[in-house]
Amino acid sequence: MALTSYLGAHPRIGGQTYIHASAQVIGDVTLGDDSSIWCNAVVRGDVNHIVVGRCSNIQDFVMCHVSHKHPGKPLGSPLVIGDYVTIGHNAILHGCTIEDECLIGMGAIVMDDAVISARVMVGAGSLVPPGKVLESGYLYVGRPVRKVRALTEAELAFLKYSAEHYVRVKNNYLSGE
Repeated sequence: MALTSYLGAHPRIGGQTYIHASAQVIGDVTLGDDSSIWCNAVVRGDVNHIVVGRCSNIQDFVMCHVSHKHPGKPLGSPLVIGDYVTIGHNAILHGCTIEDECLIGMGAIVMDDAVISARVMVGAGSLVPPGKVLESGYLYVGRPVRKVRALTEAELAFLKYSAEHYVRVKNNYLSGE
């Protein structure tokens, strides 16, 4: 696995975390316990910090980055991902907040200062514009996203199930099976 420091900031890796050998984790990044970073994903906390909660997964070819701090925006835009979050293949997350038990679909883009509230599903290929706040409990799709409908009880349960499934898969990788 490629763990790279940047200007004295070193990635901090939680217990039982899996990082695929082809992934890149750079700079001020904190990965929670039981999280997983998959093939060719990039988690680049060079000009601001990134936090990934426990039992969250960042799938193949996902790009995670941040916006730098500057006089007009002293905190910049860090990237914060909660617990039990699934980030689908090839998504782009940039300086946003994703709360607990969310699913970000394949190829989705979530821009600076967007907030994905807990228990939200963002459809594949969707675009969440800068600063947009998505309300908890709904499915959002489109470019730009729009609220489509409330999630069903089965879909709400699937949000956590998806993350737990990836915990099981990464445990298989860690055990060498």
